[in-house]
Amino acid sequence: MKTIVILVIIFLGLSLSAQTPQAIKYQAVARDGTGNVLAGKDVSFRISFLRGSTSGSSVYSETHSRTTNAFGLVDLEIGLGALVSGNFTGINWGADTYFVKVEMDPDAGSSYQWMGTSQLLSVPYALYAKDVQNNNDADADPANELQKISISGTELTLDRNGGTVTLPSSGGGD
Repeated sequence: MKTIVILVIIFLGLSLSAQTPQAIKYQAVARDGTGNVLAGKDVSFRISFLRGSTSGSSVYSETHSRTTNAFGLVDLEIGLGALVSGNFTGINWGADTYFVKVEMDPDAGSSYQWMGTSQLLSVPYALYAKDVQNNNDADADPANELQKISISGTELTLDRNGGTVTLPSSGGGD
């Protein structure tokens, strides 16, 4: 039984580690209208992604209810909140520019006040990933990456200029 549990944990860990997180980390310090930190207070946020501009149409919106820490800090994982509209995993990030609109209710209700809207910009690992598309693969056709191997007598051959190797004839070895 222990072996089965261990195997399940290993396979679960492998499958989870292969997943790209479908969320964006967001931190903020919650303050009231006069700028005082809201420490240890229940607050709520509405986060929306707008397409094209700061006044663009919302493609996704969600809410979060959190309690701030002693410094007024709150952590959100955008994409994992309570869905209002849209589909986070369905956003085509490459289709346009996107802006994040942040609204907060300092009384943890749903009377949200606009806090700001800013354009989403690249993070370093995304810039690195983008560079991968610029690697010259001669033609970027994945179908021609496959080669066929064949054997004729003692000659082993890879097609598409893969070369040929002459194998030793069968018989006893050293």
